[in-house]
Amino acid sequence: MSITPIRAITLTGLAVALILAALWFAGGFDGVQNWAALQQRQAQNLMAGSLRALRSGQPGALLGLMGVCFGYGFMHAVGPGHGKLVIGSYGFGTQVPIRRLAVLSVLSSLAQAGTAIALVWGGITFLNLTREALTDLTEDHMASLSTALIALIGLWLAWRGARMLMARPAHHHHDHGPDCGCGHAHGPTPQQAAQTRSWRDAILLIASIAARPCTGALFLLILTWRMQIFGAGVLGTLAMGLGTASVTLAVAGLAVWARQGSFALFPQTGPLARAGQWLPGVMQLGAGLLIAVVSTAILL
Repeated sequence: MSITPIRAITLTGLAVALILAALWFAGGFDGVQNWAALQQRQAQNLMAGSLRALRSGQPGALLGLMGVCFGYGFMHAVGPGHGKLVIGSYGFGTQVPIRRLAVLSVLSSLAQAGTAIALVWGGITFLNLTREALTDLTEDHMASLSTALIALIGLWLAWRGARMLMARPAHHHHDHGPDCGCGHAHGPTPQQAAQTRSWRDAILLIASIAARPCTGALFLLILTWRMQIFGAGVLGTLAMGLGTASVTLAVAGLAVWARQGSFALFPQTGPLARAGQWLPGVMQLGAGLLIAVVSTAILL
């Protein structure tokens, strides 16, 4: 099987994803996450300063707050959570187009911001909840709900992958080719077999990520509520969501790149082409099991 420049580039995506995954499981990103946590604390201090400047009417204070919030969202997304696992695994295991996966990434992050806005507004307006009560609600209950939903998505993907493998048509006793003349279709290509465009997938994925709002967003919203500039807090929270989305977009792009690299391992014709027909089901089964196992471990 010849290696063309395009195939080599595609295979590189798979190699990069495997290396990053190995580093992640081995704890190789702990240093990066610790650095991101330090940057978040510094960003919170900058956020408080921007809010004081906004309250005093300083020019450009709102724009400065947006920039700080975007940076905070980016740094926060580098750490654990924020849907990277589910976005990456979903993008790798299903033949979702990159544009649709990118839209899902942005919508998930903005929905997460929207959950924080609704929680703070509703919790204070109707239930008179304190900052501690809102934070406890998020960490003790909504985090578990989000993780459980993500685990269910993993099981759903794994089940679909298993069904794809079980439903794979049996081989006939002659070699099929595009011009073999046997008069019937030879089964879907790997790309067609893995195609997933269901709105149900999109809704479940967005809901699972949005169910756990960012604690930094809660901090900002509660603070701006007390300062009577809640509108600025809403805008800042949306900016945080876009910062988070910038990370999940990168993960989505890498997932699709790695997926195409996996398909590039198998030629379109020849004996290995038959083996490639198993790949979509195996990828979806493996991606689903990864999501389910990691999520279950977090719950336990």
